[in-house]
Amino acid sequence: MTKHIRVLQIFICVLLISFSGHSQDHPSLILTKEGVQKIRAELGNVPLFDATLEKVKAEVDAEIALGIETPIPKDFSGGYTHSRHKLNFQTLQKAGVLYQILDDEKYAIYIKDMLFQYESMYKDLPVHPQTRSYARGKLFWQCLNDSNWLVYVSQAYDCVYDYLSKKERKQLEKNLFRPFADFISIENPQFYNRVHNHSTWGNAAVGMIGLVMNDDELIQRALYGIEDDGLPVGAKDNDGGFIKIEGQEVGFLANVDEPFSPDGYYTEGPYYQRYAMYPFLIFAEALHNVKPEQKIFEHKDSVLLKSVNILVNLSDADGDFFPLNDAQKGMSYKSPDVVTALDIAYHYGGHNPQLLSIAEEQGKVLLDDSGLAVAIGIRDGKAEPFQKKSINLTDGTKGDEGGVGILRYGNEDMTLVFKYAAQGLSHGHYDKLSFSLYEKGTEILQDYGLARFVNIEQKGGGNYLKENKTWAKQTIAHNTLVQNETSHFGGKYEVGSKFHSELYFFDTSNPEVQVVSAKEKNAYPGTEMQRTMALIKADGFEKPFLLDILKVVSTTKNKYDLPFYFKGQVMKTNFDFSTPKSLETLGSEHGYQHLWAEGTGQPKEDNSKLSWLENGHFYTLTTASLKDDQLQFVRIGANDPEFNLRRDAGLVIRRKNTQNTTFVSVVESHGQYSPVSEFSVNSNSAISKIELMEDNKEYTAVVVETKANGSQLMLLLANEDKQKNKEHTLTIKNKEYSWTGPYEFVKIN
Repeated sequence: MTKHIRVLQIFICVLLISFSGHSQDHPSLILTKEGVQKIRAELGNVPLFDATLEKVKAEVDAEIALGIETPIPKDFSGGYTHSRHKLNFQTLQKAGVLYQILDDEKYAIYIKDMLFQYESMYKDLPVHPQTRSYARGKLFWQCLNDSNWLVYVSQAYDCVYDYLSKKERKQLEKNLFRPFADFISIENPQFYNRVHNHSTWGNAAVGMIGLVMNDDELIQRALYGIEDDGLPVGAKDNDGGFIKIEGQEVGFLANVDEPFSPDGYYTEGPYYQRYAMYPFLIFAEALHNVKPEQKIFEHKDSVLLKSVNILVNLSDADGDFFPLNDAQKGMSYKSPDVVTALDIAYHYGGHNPQLLSIAEEQGKVLLDDSGLAVAIGIRDGKAEPFQKKSINLTDGTKGDEGGVGILRYGNEDMTLVFKYAAQGLSHGHYDKLSFSLYEKGTEILQDYGLARFVNIEQKGGGNYLKENKTWAKQTIAHNTLVQNETSHFGGKYEVGSKFHSELYFFDTSNPEVQVVSAKEKNAYPGTEMQRTMALIKADGFEKPFLLDILKVVSTTKNKYDLPFYFKGQVMKTNFDFSTPKSLETLGSEHGYQHLWAEGTGQPKEDNSKLSWLENGHFYTLTTASLKDDQLQFVRIGANDPEFNLRRDAGLVIRRKNTQNTTFVSVVESHGQYSPVSEFSVNSNSAISKIELMEDNKEYTAVVVETKANGSQLMLLLANEDKQKNKEHTLTIKNKEYSWTGPYEFVKIN
């Protein structure tokens, strides 16, 4: 009996040792022991990796020379203490990589000294003095940035784990890392226990430090959230987004499952997908290395790896992301977050050679196993151009909550971005059936993006400005229909979150005539909208043009506004307009209070034209007009005493006291102007007229007539039946047209 007890005791001891954290190899999160040896063997032979290493070494050496500073937190984003702590965590992560690759003790000493400086500070550190956030951090004004810190610092700790003594590790874990993880999770469930990019960072932070410490409780908390968080259903954050929805799963896996559609589209939009890709992919890589049984890269049909390709597809010809929902313009796939995501996706996703061409543009790689794989692929000439094609991306967990359709002609000679998606969580805008249009990297018709100067202290502490709610999110800020000067869903998040637009059809089988059509039935009670947009390249046109058909059916008479926000200098119009001596706003709420009414005109013909010049190219908007239409030039910037908004221009087509109607417009790019030669070429529109030939419940037909030879192009739409094999017949001016499917494009004459 005694012998059996002794054997049992030994068995228990073995189990305890195996789970104590001392048997785990380090580094193991992002770098691995095997990977470090391979990197060392390749040094000097992989140009992009070597160049990245030298740059990182110079950055870290400069910080070491300056000395360690961990100031008492007091600032918002962009302030000194915020920026200092941010630079600290980035430097710690880089120093850890350098210690492993170069085997130079000075980097380990630097990490150790800074970690203990934070350990000494954190024990008695109160919550941050700035009170704006719904979840205040300690080192930073919000728990989000505290989570950034722990995601990066856990990597540094992993790299020096074996360098530190057991006593030192115990002290750091007891006084710094475990309290830090508990603070951003258990003590702030309103931040941690939700589906949102904020929580993704929090989940990854808790999980990664849990992996280093071999703390299974933290790992489970990261993957599945806090079981009993005490939060009331329906609680909201500062942006009006739901913190807790009844029955919603939480934790890292839920943040993978819910915001991503099966296609890999992230419901908050590409700007926030870019931001969240770092914790998504870096934690996934750590799980893959330490907990391979989790099979994280296979989760939800490998959606994390798939999403990287989608993110690249959501960019213009310059690599800038389309500003869907809250988004800062100019953010591109050259962002460090995307460098991380792309390298990991390449390494673990089958070595897609097209990703290597993007990595070449990025000009740097991760200093780990995945970055080495990318650099070797580029060195060995495996890179292929990334083919961005027309693509329809579904939104929603199951891909059944609308989406985003992108039509591209040629090598991004013209690109349409058509949004018929879900609300997009708290970063969503009220912009059903909105669009933006690009020629290469030039915005022809723009989406405003967000109202925020990220990390610029002078502008609201670098945080969201109030104009983001009063302007940028409102429907009138987008190129889509507004009814009775009221935003979609009344501008109410809890209403908008229940609905999404529906794809009617998407067809890019003919590259010369690409069409997307979607319907919205819930933005306004009693009103249905259908918008069909076609990107067409035809004889008589120098470049592709966009045909826009927006059909409105309502149970009541309304005032409809359809804005087009153009970039550039007005060249001419074919209608007269008057400009006021003193400016007044276009309205008083729902974003209208931010629009100056700069000029008002009436149509003189059946078609109204506006031409403008931008980036050396001419553009013309031609719209089919009704005699009582009002053509309103507007300028953003009213009721903006701190000049937080850009002073961009737009043209609003206003149609009053109307029940059912259809707006038909064409946008052309044509000609060019050189300020050097001072020559203008092809500066006039190629269109003589556009005409709505037929418009009823079942069918709509539009004709575009060219100036060159009077030839006509007609698009026929079946509004009620989109079946591909359905036969349709329509008689127009005594001529019968027959076709199969939801639409037909006809060249007349």
